[in-house]
Amino acid sequence: MNQIIYVGKHLLAFSVNRHAHDSWELIYCTGGGGCLSFDDRAIDYTENDVIVIPPGTPHINESIVGFTNIHVNMLDPTLSVKAPTLIRADSSGFLLGAFSAAFFYYSDPGKNPSLLAAYGDLICRHLMSSQSAPARSKVVEQIENAIISNYPDCNFELDEFLRSFPFSDDYLRKMFKRETGVTPHRFLSDKRLEIAASCLSSTHNDGQNITEIAHLCGFREPLYFSRMFKKKYGVSPSGYALHAAQ
Repeated sequence: MNQIIYVGKHLLAFSVNRHAHDSWELIYCTGGGGCLSFDDRAIDYTENDVIVIPPGTPHINESIVGFTNIHVNMLDPTLSVKAPTLIRADSSGFLLGAFSAAFFYYSDPGKNPSLLAAYGDLICRHLMSSQSAPARSKVVEQIENAIISNYPDCNFELDEFLRSFPFSDDYLRKMFKRETGVTPHRFLSDKRLEIAASCLSSTHNDGQNITEIAHLCGFREPLYFSRMFKKKYGVSPSGYALHAAQ
């Protein structure tokens, strides 16, 4: 599922002729805007929008001002849409980062092919949550976006960021947990561990060691990472990877 088979870019374009794909196409508009025309509808889009197009759907992409985008083709994505769909991207920059990373790892698979598969999962999961998640308060949304944007950085100080708000730590913790189900620190830890699990379970993992994955997911100490991973998943990172490979 969520297998990325192609990633491309339009640096600046004003039209793309009518065409269709055998696979799903996910288009992230990185700049400008335009209109995607289908046989039975038209979808206007602008910067930071994502358009999901099912296989075998002819479409034309046209713009007066011009557009730039990153387009990803996938097999069997875990998305609930049945027709061309516009998804408004959130303001965190997470999806832009994920699409950009997918382009990077697709362009040079030798660098880290395991992450290409992981980013396919992340893109689909984030798009699904964008469709179904209830509205967040502004403060909770800011905290969530900061965590999503900074989780790979082992030097990210969540406590310091939380102190930038004019509220007590206890108030912020309760507010965040009420809307998300977990505390900010748990949200950060779970996000890092979920990314690590995606890397470990990828069929494209080419011998990447536990220390590398720990650092890529924001953990400074591999031993601490292994302990936290086993606490969440009930098995060590190496055991998880071995089971996924079977």
